[in-house]
Amino acid sequence: MLLEKAPESLVELKQAITECHPRLSKRLRQVAEYLVDNPNQIAFDTVAVISKDAGVHPSTLVRFANSFGYTGFSEMQRLFQQKLMQEAPSYQERIRIARQESEDMGEAPDQLLEQFVRANTLALDTLSKTTDGAEMERAVEILASAKATHIVGVRRAFVVASYFAYALRHIDRRAYLIDGVGGMYREQASTVAQEDAMVAISFHPYAEETQDVAQVAVERGVPLIVITDSQLSPLASQATACFVVKEAEVHAFRSLASSLCLAQSLSIALAYRLDKQQALDIV
Repeated sequence: MLLEKAPESLVELKQAITECHPRLSKRLRQVAEYLVDNPNQIAFDTVAVISKDAGVHPSTLVRFANSFGYTGFSEMQRLFQQKLMQEAPSYQERIRIARQESEDMGEAPDQLLEQFVRANTLALDTLSKTTDGAEMERAVEILASAKATHIVGVRRAFVVASYFAYALRHIDRRAYLIDGVGGMYREQASTVAQEDAMVAISFHPYAEETQDVAQVAVERGVPLIVITDSQLSPLASQATACFVVKEAEVHAFRSLASSLCLAQSLSIALAYRLDKQQALDIV
C-alpha cells in the first residue's frame, strides 16, 4: 500500500497518483495513465471494459485501487462518478449521446464533418470548464515579463507551436520557434536566456526533442509554460504553468482545436495586458 489513508476526492487521488507514479510497477503505471487520461470512461464503464481498454488484467485494477488505500475498485470509481455528478447536469448525458452518435453515423464526408464538429464542440466546452483561470493568469504574466519567448513542439504539436509563435509576433513580441532544422534542437535552445520564457507543447508519446529543449529551460531557471494531454506527462512536473488539454477524437483521429483555442486565448489575453500597461504608462 502506497498511502495510509485513501484519498477522499478525485483531486486528492490525482495528486497522489502524480506523486507516486515513479514508484509504481510497469502495469500499475499503465493503469495510472489510463485513469488520469480517461476519467469519463472510469466513471461509466465496468471493470471488464476498463481493463480491456487499458490493456491490463481486471485484477490489476483492483490491485491499483488497493495500492492507494481503497478496499476495491468500485470504491475508487465512485470518486469519478461523484465528480461527473457535480458537473453541469447535462454533461454526463451529452457524453453518452456523443459516443452513441459517433457509433451510429456513417463515414460519408458530411457525416464525418458532423462527427468532428460535435466532438470538438464537446472538447471545447470541457476546455472552458476545466482550465484554471489562475493558471492562465500565471502564464500571461510569464509571457508579459519575458524579453523573448521560445516555443517548441514537434510532429502533431508543431501546428500549435508554430501558431503560438505567429500570434506572439503579431502583437510585437519577440518569439522564436525552435523547429530543430538540421536536428539542431539543443543548439537553438542554447540561445534561451534567464530573462526569457519557454512554451513547450507535447502530446503522447511525448517527443524526446521537446523534453530535451524544455530541460534546457529548467536548468537555466527559465519559466516553462506547458501544453500537454496528461498530468502524468514528463513535462508537467517541470512546468511553471501547465495546461492539460483533452482533445476530441473521432475514429482514432485526434483534433487540435482545443490546443489552438488555448494558444489563441493566451496570446490575445497577453495583447490585452500589454495594451493596458501601455495605456497606464502614457497616463
